[in-house]
Amino acid sequence: MKASLPRPEAFHSPAHTPTVSARLGLWLGVAFGLCFLTGLASHYAQHPPAWFSWPTRPVSLYRITQGVHVLSGIAAIPLLLAKLWSVYPRLFIRPPRRPPALVATHTAERLSILILLCAAFFELVSGLFNVAQSYPWRFFFIETHYAVAWVAVGALAVHIAVKLPVTRSAFAERPDPDRRAFLRTAWAASTVAVLATAGVTVPWLRRVSALAWRSNGGPQGIPVNRTAAAAGIRVPNDWRLEISWPGATHALSLADLAALPQRTATLPIACVEGWSATAAWTGVAVKDLLAAVGAPTDRPVRVASLEKAGLYATSTLPAAHVADPLTLLALGVNGEILSPDHGYPCRIIAPSRPGVLQTKWVTRLELLR
Repeated sequence: MKASLPRPEAFHSPAHTPTVSARLGLWLGVAFGLCFLTGLASHYAQHPPAWFSWPTRPVSLYRITQGVHVLSGIAAIPLLLAKLWSVYPRLFIRPPRRPPALVATHTAERLSILILLCAAFFELVSGLFNVAQSYPWRFFFIETHYAVAWVAVGALAVHIAVKLPVTRSAFAERPDPDRRAFLRTAWAASTVAVLATAGVTVPWLRRVSALAWRSNGGPQGIPVNRTAAAAGIRVPNDWRLEISWPGATHALSLADLAALPQRTATLPIACVEGWSATAAWTGVAVKDLLAAVGAPTDRPVRVASLEKAGLYATSTLPAAHVADPLTLLALGVNGEILSPDHGYPCRIIAPSRPGVLQTKWVTRLELLR
């Protein structure tokens, strides 16, 4: 007997209808849209082009945008699986043989869906590996994740445009009880996934977030991504903070820094992996420090760490952050001297700034033009 592939009509689940697919597609589109926009914000905050300026207020802005980015990605996973379950019988539609225009349209639609699926899965899977700080690949995660995001959003726009007539008709039809049950299940799975992980960045949800990959644990109540041992940090006995600008250089010991007027600021530290935590940081306002040694206070500052290697061994404080009185060269956290893993002898902590740019183990501040 000759076996034959089934046709879409052979599948009778209430989930396999445009009424269900359209609603799942809408929710998925919202999740992808939030993920894309907040991902752009995160990328530009870390790697700002010349025309872009990331604000210093509100102080939790980066914490919020990066938290939304990660959680909307997590919410998208069950929605994407439900959407695929809803539409997979359409894979068995036979392609038309003629006319050529119809064949071309069919082929283009299928190709755009293939690109969309590959890009969507790549973004969600690579994002999960990133929050787990596991990178079993050779490509540079940040640039590749950013580039594929544009591919995904472009393919999504094409898919929405092609399916718009079907979607309009589907929304005009009210789902029956069986279809509503499937939609509620998908919505509940997405909500549970978010609640199980949201505690990484929402403090009042930490008790119910069983799958949160970070908590308040860690030295001095703050999680640590990269320890002093992992970074190979050795603080020399004669450590000095060097501050340089055109025509002058100034060096201060830790005792000199401690003798300057201190400020305590309650600020969150938010990481690109989505976790965040709030702490009381104490140190010298960078603006006050520069003024105390006679340096200009209206320029960007390149911050260098004792760390010799790594993408973030140096960072640049934009002029707006330098001028902000809450941008500190912190010497302590939560009433204690900084532990080595939090950046002893001093680190940068600035409002609304990605955690990877809050440089630890600072040894040099260089004023830029």
